[in-house]
Amino acid sequence: MYETSIEDEVLKYLPLVERVANRISIKSTEYEYGDLYNIGVIGLIDALRKFDVTKKVPFESYAMIRIKGAIIDEIRKHSKISRYKMTIVNQFYKAKQELEQKLKREVTDSEICKEMNIDAAQLGNIYDSIHYLASISLEDTLFSHADEGISLQDMIQDTLAENGEETLLQEERKQALISSIKKLSEREQLVLSLYYEEEATLKEIAAILDISIARVSQIHGKIIIKLKNLIKEELS
Repeated sequence: MYETSIEDEVLKYLPLVERVANRISIKSTEYEYGDLYNIGVIGLIDALRKFDVTKKVPFESYAMIRIKGAIIDEIRKHSKISRYKMTIVNQFYKAKQELEQKLKREVTDSEICKEMNIDAAQLGNIYDSIHYLASISLEDTLFSHADEGISLQDMIQDTLAENGEETLLQEERKQALISSIKKLSEREQLVLSLYYEEEATLKEIAAILDISIARVSQIHGKIIIKLKNLIKEELS
């Protein structure tokens, strides 16, 4: 990428910024969409300046990592996924795990509410938090262990370096993910396909399913939890 063409290159790849910014949940941050978009443009410019063609990596893939990294770094400074909310999410995972071990089956929302002494609205907020965490780092959300808990720092670290052992682990996780997705219902698979393959926004998914955006967020959070449990079974 040459300095003389950077403005043209920025204009060419602005759709990448829009795609990334649309997929970052802004409900739990202090930022409007326009703020995230502008931060993403800075990430794009950084990607254009630092891209190394000799690495033989598609620029689009590299740029999206840099764009998302720039946005997440900014969100981290003022994130409203507080330590309190992270604690509640981890309490949810613990309560769910203990109940399922006791009842030997998947538990219902009402049973979770009773166990945690919370109402349906509070449980919905937990699902929203999990949706948000998955939008930042799906891998860390799915593959963190309930007994270890999740930290916000884990969710936003960009771990690009891989060694041989890590590559094998990634392949094992990939196969577990594929097997687990096949066990989901058609509706659940549709939501995942729309969100991760078609890269549809929550608004677009809500229109397709004829439900509210808030409901899509909660459904996605619930699917992530179910998928997390299925993956754990696959890897055990």
